[in-house]
Amino acid sequence: MSLLFSPIQLRDLAIKNRAWVSPMCQYSAVDGVPNQWHLVHLGGFAKGGAGLVMAEATAVVPEGRISPNDAGLWNDEQRAAWAPIVDFIHGQGAAAAIQLGHAGRKASTQTPWEGRGVVEDADGGWDVVAPSPIAYPDMKVPHELTVAEIAEVVDAFGAAAQRAVEAGFDVVEIHGAHGYLLQEFLSPLSNRRTDDYGGSLPNRARFLLEVVAEVRRRTPSGMPLLARISGSDWHDDGWSVEDSVELAPLLSEVGADLVDVSSGGNAVVRIPLEPGYQVRFAHAVRAKTGVATGAVGLITEARQAEEILAGGSADVVFLGRALLREPHWPLLAAHELGDDIAWPLQYDRARPRD
Repeated sequence: MSLLFSPIQLRDLAIKNRAWVSPMCQYSAVDGVPNQWHLVHLGGFAKGGAGLVMAEATAVVPEGRISPNDAGLWNDEQRAAWAPIVDFIHGQGAAAAIQLGHAGRKASTQTPWEGRGVVEDADGGWDVVAPSPIAYPDMKVPHELTVAEIAEVVDAFGAAAQRAVEAGFDVVEIHGAHGYLLQEFLSPLSNRRTDDYGGSLPNRARFLLEVVAEVRRRTPSGMPLLARISGSDWHDDGWSVEDSVELAPLLSEVGADLVDVSSGGNAVVRIPLEPGYQVRFAHAVRAKTGVATGAVGLITEARQAEEILAGGSADVVFLGRALLREPHWPLLAAHELGDDIAWPLQYDRARPRD
């Protein structure tokens, strides 16, 4: 069997393969409540053979939404709406995960197809928050969170994680990447604080570590917990891969089981996009710390994914746009790699026979 389609065990959870769905915002919820779009979107990946299906960045508080149409998990109505989606994913033999996040200074923006500009207060927008009152280019100037407000956000992550457990999710991921709130604290580009949450790397990492510890405290001990980080800001004065290597063991110490290594999002920079362009960040973290990692970013081919795992760069691969183009990518990739994995009975007639 290929590595890509070999099982992996995280805490008490056995996951059937290592081709996982990356969280992808759909901007299609109403008042944070997921709907039939989310059921079909995520359910399609489950029947397509993915080992783990992760729901999009889901806000832990209303002001933590990127856009007014982001999914949420700050109330029980949202929890109830997620439950049947989770049930369908489980029915296809996949594990169900959810990414919990807070957009920070990148909140209150339009959906991408509406131009991604700021949603002004008069149009239903809201005040945004950050570690320091430094605006992301062309966005609102944020309110600097007080220490008491930081504690409230930590609690909100914990409460959302509890609701995720109640909805039936198997895995929770904390979103500490892409220039959103937790990564804003990590990066010196956006964090100019002089208190216990600014300055040194351990101080800048404090908020993220407190969130991970609180989520770990409020979820079952056998439930895997992931953390997504930006391996680099792609900026000379920003967060670096060396910082990521220092952070990963700290995340492991407070309960994270795997570090999902993406990059960018906290500065307007030119990123050299090429196949597997972020894999080197996951490789560095895994090789230098021994912490399990996930690789993501323009992973599109079965043999490419297999080589990432075989070369020791990551323990799992996360797929995004490749799955949007072909939700049955895992089934087809397994055939290409010579693995005989189960197809949905309803689709078995389409299984390649060569």
